[in-house]
Amino acid sequence: MTDNSPFKLSSDDENLNRWTSLGIDPTIPHSARMYDWWLGGKDNFAPDRALGEAFMQAIPSIRTMARENRKFLGRAVRYLASEGIDQFLDIGTGIPTEGNVHEVAHSITPEACVVYVDNDPIVLAHARALLVSGGPGVTDYIHADLREPETILADPALTGTLDLTRPVALMLVAILMLLDDDEDPWGKARTLMDALPSGSYVTITHPGLDFDPEAMEAIKEAARQGNMTVIPRVRADVERFFQGWDLVEPGVVPVMDWRPDDEPLFGQGPAYYWAGMARKP
Repeated sequence: MTDNSPFKLSSDDENLNRWTSLGIDPTIPHSARMYDWWLGGKDNFAPDRALGEAFMQAIPSIRTMARENRKFLGRAVRYLASEGIDQFLDIGTGIPTEGNVHEVAHSITPEACVVYVDNDPIVLAHARALLVSGGPGVTDYIHADLREPETILADPALTGTLDLTRPVALMLVAILMLLDDDEDPWGKARTLMDALPSGSYVTITHPGLDFDPEAMEAIKEAARQGNMTVIPRVRADVERFFQGWDLVEPGVVPVMDWRPDDEPLFGQGPAYYWAGMARKP
């Protein structure tokens, strides 16, 4: 994918004044930019890379985790589109890369409508340039935070793009980990889920504490020192997000085991993510 954005960051962090004018603090790491670095992108700053390196010290396969998470997103969207879903609400979009939700959905259903949500101004800048539909489907972007689900649901970009009387696929991929328990991520997700009609889906990935508790606690502490919240959770806590909805087979499983369509990345380490999808009765 060619990046035509006028906001492209250079690898040596030049033009920081341009970014600070958009409300970005380049001295504080951000999950979207750290994830971008793990995927080989250049839209990140030195603090993002430093914290990303700290995560890699705890889990050397962290880049495998990021790639497998991205591959899961593509599989999930293809499954949803094949089930007739043509509306997507993707929260925690991240910096655009290959295989964005609207690209995958439009390859199957050209008229699919997608609303992206993120709270990083860099994502906003790229979204305006890159997250654009090339066909009959509509895409839009909301600069908002998962911590305020009511704000997301009331935004004109959502109400003008998605029809909430018809099924919607809510994508919460690698985002719920950014909320601490006392912020009630289960309640935030449920507010969004309750707003969707019968036949809607929710898709979630979440780092699993029970894969390697020592490594995950190290990541949690590294994030805390970088002024970021990252909370790995055990499988039962991830399953709580789906309560009352019908899990799609194979249920909540390691991310690479959710309907794999290719060979795993042998020799590149494990991917400590739980993944699942459920349909609203």
